[in-house]
Amino acid sequence: MLGCVIGDIVGSIYEFANIKSKDFQFFGNGVEYTDDSILAIATADWILNCGDVASYYAKYTELYPDPMGGYGTSFKVWAIRYARTGYAEAYNSCGNGSAMRICPVGWTFDDIEDVLKYSKLSAECTHNHPEGIKGAQATAASILLARQGASKKEIESFVTKRFGYDLSMSVQELQKRYSWQGIDGEGNGALCQESVPQAMICALQATDFEDAVRNAISIGGDSDTIGCIAGGIAEALYGIPQNVYDKGLSYLPNDLKNLILKFEKKYGCNIIAGQ
Repeated sequence: MLGCVIGDIVGSIYEFANIKSKDFQFFGNGVEYTDDSILAIATADWILNCGDVASYYAKYTELYPDPMGGYGTSFKVWAIRYARTGYAEAYNSCGNGSAMRICPVGWTFDDIEDVLKYSKLSAECTHNHPEGIKGAQATAASILLARQGASKKEIESFVTKRFGYDLSMSVQELQKRYSWQGIDGEGNGALCQESVPQAMICALQATDFEDAVRNAISIGGDSDTIGCIAGGIAEALYGIPQNVYDKGLSYLPNDLKNLILKFEKKYGCNIIAGQ
């Protein structure tokens, strides 16, 4: 599952300073893990130890209160309320936070219906808008299909038919037309429906893991989250070179690193040895 964390780390310095190029230092100066990685690891902890998924998101937000980039305002209010009272209502969000944290679900289950079920559980405690749930489900389903050897065309076909996402644009076209304001400045790149399909395009049109993350950063918008989603899918599709894997892991504190290693020992990962 480290692929999503690496995508987040690489994109962290470009979230509010977009670049429209694939020509950049992969682990650039000042990169860090953000809330995307923290909440993806919270999902892994939930899977390993069971219980109420909302409690894990609230706990990790309390343990790591000020990550680079910060938590979304509505999510932070939700997490504080949950930590204080043991309950907080979902707030009908369709933001891409539901998709950025879902990668571990795609690695855990081998049946598509289980992946969809647990993706919904992860999303709906906060992001209970249909598009918020859809974004999580589409991301995790793509990881499952890639793990099981589906071709990129098969993944694209499944996502298009099941979730209605348009994956027809090229990365080169997105570089010209996409931003925080969506396609041609007419949307909102923080929403699932306007960032998850773009992240998928970046993964599916890549040649390898690093190329997928570079694609994701190069289109602009919510760079760390698009990198996180694309990186999670790309790990399952292509594998992570060992040297990139080791470098990505080195940015994490020991408790988060150990949780990932424990999760991957049980549920697997895709590392290309010797690179």
